[in-house]
Amino acid sequence: AIDSLNEVFIQMVWVVMKAMPFFVFALMAGQIVKAAGSEPEMLKQLLSFLMRYGLVVVLGLGFMVFVFYPALVALSIKKLTWKRFQSGMRDAQLTAFSTSSSVATLPVTMQCVHERLGVSTRTSSFVLPIGATVNMDGTSMYQAIAVVALAQFHMVELEWTQQAVIVLTATLASIGAAAVPSAGLVLMIIVLESVGLNPAWIALIFPIDRILDMCRTVVNVTGDGAVSSIIAASEGELSPPAE
Repeated sequence: AIDSLNEVFIQMVWVVMKAMPFFVFALMAGQIVKAAGSEPEMLKQLLSFLMRYGLVVVLGLGFMVFVFYPALVALSIKKLTWKRFQSGMRDAQLTAFSTSSSVATLPVTMQCVHERLGVSTRTSSFVLPIGATVNMDGTSMYQAIAVVALAQFHMVELEWTQQAVIVLTATLASIGAAAVPSAGLVLMIIVLESVGLNPAWIALIFPIDRILDMCRTVVNVTGDGAVSSIIAASEGELSPPAE
């Protein structure tokens, strides 16, 4: 009976995951129209801003997932090539994209790094839970880009010192971010206030935050896998399975 109930819940989750893109699109469309109001010109400007902002964030996050982390692992561990690391983390990345939560993805991440990358249970059970809470590289990058983009949209010129403060504050704020959906959006208030910007500006980027949240969670989870692999290799506890 328990197994049957578990199977029912799994199927329900898969149905929700498959329908998620439609829910996200409806949420984004409603928020964009609400933010722009009834002015066509304002709607045009907002759409242009969101497209450019979203593209920059996705490119930055994509660089972390497909270039930086795999290259870091490949340079540190000769046994784990770019292709092998990416294929090993694929299920965890897909789960992270669907749930937008590093904690919810943690069981899948532990399974991937242990069974596909060869990280010992001892290392993964210690490193990954910490990483799911502390390692928020995608969130810190997202916050820094978002604050600079909002300042530019409102014609506010930031000095180099202010930009440095933004990067530092975003990094520190992301470390304390809860591993739940859209936690980074709330902490962005701290980053905005650190350089004297209006926290209410967050409303402008809210329409596309959900899809970007899904993307940055993938970065966070990929980083957890990369770090656990490198630590396991340094401790002699990495044994990648035969291809």
